Amino acid sequence: MTRRLLAVLATVGLLAATAACTPEPDRDEVPNKPPVTDGVPDELLSFYEQQPEWEDCADGFECATIDAPRDWANPDDGTIELAMTRPADRPAEPKSSLLVNPGGPGGSGIEYVQSSIDYDGFGEALLDTFDIVGFDPRGVGESTPVTCLDADAMDAYLYDIPSGTRGSDEWEADLEASAKTFAEGCDDSSGDLLPFITTEQSARDMDLLRGVLGDTKLDYLGFSYGTFLGATYAELFPENTGNLVLDGAMDPAVSSSEVGRSQVVAFEKSLGSYLEACLDSSACPFRGTLDQAYDGVASLLARLDRSPLPTQDGRELGGDAMMLGIVVALYNEQNWPTLTEALSGASEGDPEMAMYLADFYNERAQGGGYLSNSTEAFTAYNCMDYPVETEEQYQADEEYLAENAPITWQYMLGADPCQYWPVPPTGERGEITAAGAAPILVVGTTGDPATPFAWAEALADELESGQLLTREGEGHTAYGSGSACIDDAIESFLIDGTMPEEGLVCS
Repeated sequence: MTRRLLAVLATVGLLAATAACTPEPDRDEVPNKPPVTDGVPDELLSFYEQQPEWEDCADGFECATIDAPRDWANPDDGTIELAMTRPADRPAEPKSSLLVNPGGPGGSGIEYVQSSIDYDGFGEALLDTFDIVGFDPRGVGESTPVTCLDADAMDAYLYDIPSGTRGSDEWEADLEASAKTFAEGCDDSSGDLLPFITTEQSARDMDLLRGVLGDTKLDYLGFSYGTFLGATYAELFPENTGNLVLDGAMDPAVSSSEVGRSQVVAFEKSLGSYLEACLDSSACPFRGTLDQAYDGVASLLARLDRSPLPTQDGRELGGDAMMLGIVVALYNEQNWPTLTEALSGASEGDPEMAMYLADFYNERAQGGGYLSNSTEAFTAYNCMDYPVETEEQYQADEEYLAENAPITWQYMLGADPCQYWPVPPTGERGEITAAGAAPILVVGTTGDPATPFAWAEALADELESGQLLTREGEGHTAYGSGSACIDDAIESFLIDGTMPEEGLVCS
């Protein structure tokens, strides 16, 4: 069977409780700018001439939707909706809009902006300068979404444990059947939309958002997958680039196989960083050397394979769900105490915290159901953006990872729904140079497990106007991670275009 390395370009964010409601601010009405249509072809003018109708939505926020072509190559062939949000308490004279994408693919910019502002995730300088606009890309959330499975079927797809032992023919057959069921569900529910869920189409949507928001240039803050989206925009519309920050950068030239390999090895390394810290704590469920702690994790995963732990809601915590919980907690050092609690609980027969972490990644609500369509959108984008790898490449990946990530690799492989996708991929992997674009700030974190630092180095080199800003530390992405050096550099660049000192390294 063909197996895919399960890329985990998830959105930025912490494990946190629901934010308290923000009271409706007292504010003067700030007029909206007229649309910018300079250079827009006649056949697209009706889209760029739209004026968003902003209405109060979540407490303290306004929301609006606009129409976009379903297929930018054939703008008369149907439309989709694009949804966006911004704070209601806007600057009196905003410099421009600042579009924000949290990653994924499949992450909701609406959810990210609303929660980040509630949790002071944006510096005051940005809030005082920009209309900070979060948008759901096509296929995601409040925009026209990809849909595949109902909640019960999604539970089965994400959490059911295959029959037999890991790696057996029976196990592999169950995984293959599950992947096929998922792809068929996407075809049944979203077939007409799937060919157009691509990063190129989404980047063209961003230029539409720029125009209807009345901005001559695009100012943009993109995280994780959002760096690929931003780089693609710069390649397509170099003349429209303003100040672009690409944080937690992807290298657009790497294949699906290379993405998976790099991530699995990076997560194994990040697990080691966590375990070294864990061993210094009395709460740590492991003892001894780092190698012994790694062995303890491997033993726990194998035990969960043999004897999954039943949860209070009737599901079971197996090795794969435990690994997913480990992965999501490694995104940020602030999550490490939660990971210790989850590993300790699972070691003692209590699966609840580990399953909570897996549910957090999958955006599964307490009590059942899903808070978003992130899994469907993530798969749809990847199936269209990445050419399908060969069986020989998958086998080579397994051999490489068995040697370089011996603890994690078996739990970060799975059957590939893209083998059954109803439309062939259209994306091509290659360097993005964005010739003619304004200066672009690329940001990488040395211990980032989801987008390894080497990718940020590569993207900064590929972009003709790219410059690298480095954060030394652990976790995924840099802005808002607690480094004033990073935050000041990013905010100064976004606000007035001032590039940080070349080669700047922040801790």
